[in-house]
Amino acid sequence: MSESAESAEPAESAEAVGSKYAVAETCTRMAVHADRREWELLRGLFAEKVLLDYTSLTGGAPAQLTPQEIADAWSATLGGYDATQHLITNQLVETDGDRAVCTASFQATHRLATAHGTPLWTLGGDYRWELTRSGGRWLIHTVVMTATWGKGNQDLPVQAAARR
Repeated sequence: MSESAESAEPAESAEAVGSKYAVAETCTRMAVHADRREWELLRGLFAEKVLLDYTSLTGGAPAQLTPQEIADAWSATLGGYDATQHLITNQLVETDGDRAVCTASFQATHRLATAHGTPLWTLGGDYRWELTRSGGRWLIHTVVMTATWGKGNQDLPVQAAARR
């Protein structure tokens, strides 16, 4: 690497790097706790009110929800599947004081043993989280999921909901 390329971006402080890591981990934990059905741990990642925007998948309008309402909704939705796996990658984090934005790519696989169609539905796209630092912790106050592709059995969500 040339000297000019190395000096193009100033080195970040250890505190800034630590903040970026904490933000990325908070966002990753959202997926991990949902997949493991760890609803209490999931609730702890969110601010008192969260703007949840899954309109690219479901239509409608974004919703302002409490952490409990999110956990209840995701438990009802994801709980009907035999398994889910939400992979989060390519995380980019920008911080500005006590505010942060994390963007990432995702791939979410949903499995349900079914007599009708393939047992898998996989969805891919991008997430955008907005977070605020409160009491030394980063809390998610906005989640925007943008689905850009899907494959497999698109009827699986309806079938999973019927199992609950």
